[in-house]
Amino acid sequence: MDKNIIEARNLTLEYTLIKRTDLKRGIMGALKKHSEKKKFKALNDVSFEIKHGKKIGLIGSNGSGKSTLLRMLAGTMAQDSGELKIDTESVSLMALGVGFEGELSGRENIYINGLLLGYSKAQIDEKLEEIIEFSELEGFIENPIKTYSSGMKSKLSFAIAAHIEPELLLIDEIFSVGDAKFRKKSEAKIMSLIHDERTVVMVSHNMGILERLCDEVIWLEKGKIKMQGEAKKVLEEYKLENK
Repeated sequence: MDKNIIEARNLTLEYTLIKRTDLKRGIMGALKKHSEKKKFKALNDVSFEIKHGKKIGLIGSNGSGKSTLLRMLAGTMAQDSGELKIDTESVSLMALGVGFEGELSGRENIYINGLLLGYSKAQIDEKLEEIIEFSELEGFIENPIKTYSSGMKSKLSFAIAAHIEPELLLIDEIFSVGDAKFRKKSEAKIMSLIHDERTVVMVSHNMGILERLCDEVIWLEKGKIKMQGEAKKVLEEYKLENK
């Protein structure tokens, strides 16, 4: 399909960083807090297009803006300036334990996430037991999410995103979720999700996975696109620079 599912124009997002220093004052060593404010551009004039059905990798060093961009695509963050058009309302971010309401149970959070993705209660009902079984949290599914460990949240987050099957799937470093057994079945599920007409944008430090699964790669550094193009070519340049 030649139609764009994502069109990003000059996306910019700026954070204010606060640096605190502690200065000792007086004979009792009382502390006075001083704050230093500094501006930081998480994304700086980022523009790109992604066509329906394409598999796109995001690479870059820590702090380069990869996860910020994914959350912007997911609609959980907004740019300060620029324009972002997404040609679908069926978008899911597969990340480590994000998007949950801590006071609600695992079961209730499955419904909330599904409804936010545009699915009806009846459609979620059909997937519910499959999601719970895949997550391996049958004995905890009625407990509040705030009682879950980070690993449990990751498992549930993965299971929801993997079974709701959105039109645009965003993946943020979830290739190491759970124990070896869970990782194996998770990778198999990801492969089944990726190898269809679904559009996928994924962040990973695993160059082998990106080269094997992605059509193109976007390389971010310091909030800017350094290189974009065919996956193998971009990854080769990235490896050369990061030897």
